[in-house]
Amino acid sequence: MPAILDTDQARFNMIEQQIRPWDVLDTDVLAVLNAVPREDFVPTAHKALAFSDLEIPLLQPSKPGLCMLAPRVEARLLQDLEIKAGDTVLEIGTGSGYMAALLAYRAKRVITVEINQSMAANARDNIEQANIHNIELVQADGSQMDTWAAFGPFDAIVLSGSVAAVPQELLQHLKPGGRLAAICGHEPVMCATFVTRGEDNAQGATFSKTTPWDTLAPRLQGFKEPSSFKF
Repeated sequence: MPAILDTDQARFNMIEQQIRPWDVLDTDVLAVLNAVPREDFVPTAHKALAFSDLEIPLLQPSKPGLCMLAPRVEARLLQDLEIKAGDTVLEIGTGSGYMAALLAYRAKRVITVEINQSMAANARDNIEQANIHNIELVQADGSQMDTWAAFGPFDAIVLSGSVAAVPQELLQHLKPGGRLAAICGHEPVMCATFVTRGEDNAQGATFSKTTPWDTLAPRLQGFKEPSSFKF
């Protein structure tokens, strides 16, 4: 019983001390964060860090970039994507499965893609043990559209990691009114970037973009870096 109380207190502290101060105030999002047991998605070796304000390695030995995002970043992405109950969502970069689980609590259907075979297997186990049934996990390179395009188009797409810039080809897989979230740029400062697809017109699809907050996140595997070479 004391361990359960400690976990509950740690979750409460995470929400109140890390997440609320990052302008995550949507009561439905906060309820999801309270309902999904983050500790169950953290590798055994790092359980004590489940509610810490840091990125948690997902493999042993750890490899650069293969980690869970900090809780405040996951929470802010979830809030700002404004997921609705009927949405079909694509996540690229499953990691531990935690973000997919958060999305699944709010969406109708979640397609999540993970390039790393070991991480995909662990995430599948985590999702099954959490008894979540509206997530479909694909072990593949999410930068290759043919690995997930058949599931679309999507109401929302989230990249659970950073890229140099929004991959433009992803935008074509959004429904009108659909939203994409990505963390874009280069260290030391990156921007959370949200792109919304408007209604199509005679000239084709229209898009609007906002970059409401700064953060940092490890790179997603598979997506190309633009060449820095210049004449």
